[in-house]
Amino acid sequence: MDVTQTVPGTELVRRATELVPLLQKHASWSEENRRMHDEVVEAMADAGLFRMRIPKRYGGYESDTRTLTDVTAQLARGDGSVAWTASVWCIPGWMVGMFPDEVQDEVFGTPDVRVCGTLSPTGSAQPRPNGVLLNGQWGFISGALHSHWQEIIAMGAAPDGTPMPLMMLVPMSDLEVVDDWHTSGMRGSGSVTTVARDVFVPQERVLPLPAVLQGQYASKLNAESPMYRAPLLGVAAASSVGTVIGLARAAREAFFERLPGRKITYTDYASQAEAPVTHLQVAEATLKADQAEFHGYRVADLTDSKGRSGEPWTLEERVRSRADVGAVCQLGREAVDVLALASGGSSVYSSVPIQRIARDVHTVNLHALMTPQTNFELYGRVLCGLEPNSFYI
Repeated sequence: MDVTQTVPGTELVRRATELVPLLQKHASWSEENRRMHDEVVEAMADAGLFRMRIPKRYGGYESDTRTLTDVTAQLARGDGSVAWTASVWCIPGWMVGMFPDEVQDEVFGTPDVRVCGTLSPTGSAQPRPNGVLLNGQWGFISGALHSHWQEIIAMGAAPDGTPMPLMMLVPMSDLEVVDDWHTSGMRGSGSVTTVARDVFVPQERVLPLPAVLQGQYASKLNAESPMYRAPLLGVAAASSVGTVIGLARAAREAFFERLPGRKITYTDYASQAEAPVTHLQVAEATLKADQAEFHGYRVADLTDSKGRSGEPWTLEERVRSRADVGAVCQLGREAVDVLALASGGSSVYSSVPIQRIARDVHTVNLHALMTPQTNFELYGRVLCGLEPNSFYI
């Protein structure tokens, strides 16, 4: 255990980088089969990537979010779906640390445990003696097919009977899986729908979501850990940006790999690399990717610095973290689009990676907590002195 707890972030980034050829090898298979390849999941486990956001007392690394950003950015160079799923596993996995310590003992007792989840309250939780009876269904559950547990949000009731969203942990063996992930992008993430039918959840695995969003966690042993001195949405924001940063890098690499020997059809340019339009496109895409990285690392560094100091987050910092995610998504998408449109008609073939990269980055931009305009509006409201119009800050 002591050895696993001392792996530095640079080593984890190195291991992630070494996985890129394997991810590229299986990317087409994952797209076709709409799930991650088992060999990829096993390789990620062997690299220790599932331990990044697990408490040290369970053999985890308690990696900071900058490390997570660097790791997922490397994974996205190989396959955006793998990077996205890795970041998703890190968020609910981190959320397990909010539950009572005995619940963590149960969940983290599984080596390299993977926890999927969502923040959408599309279920109901009826009170029962010593717990709740859960019914409902949840869509877009990335990594469900390779997960052990699911973090679930469902509408229940406060002690006074008023409606209140509840957060709970449920073993995947208690849930049904609906194979409905037929999409244009992020196909390899296997983000299927899960269903609960009269599933009993014991009270110790149920937390009131409002308390969680206010940083009122039930764990005693994690109270002093820098990793847990951060709001849920701030952590979720900082944990999500690496995929887009990596996709922008992947697009640039894919473009330059095909550039030698390419000409611009129906022009006098025998080499695309000699055309001024190409120079403009490459510069524009690179600068947009640089800007995306600025916003991504700003939110990651904010999360880490606040965790180390224990200083509370201001309202403006909370909504700015959402805005930073929106900026990463918008700028990353624009960078990819410039290079994808500069890649010529032959790039539409499925054997050319940049078409998958473009579809993946557009799919991330549609995520409700990451879509740029919604996040910009939220930030602008607060800057103008208005109250936020979202529960999720």
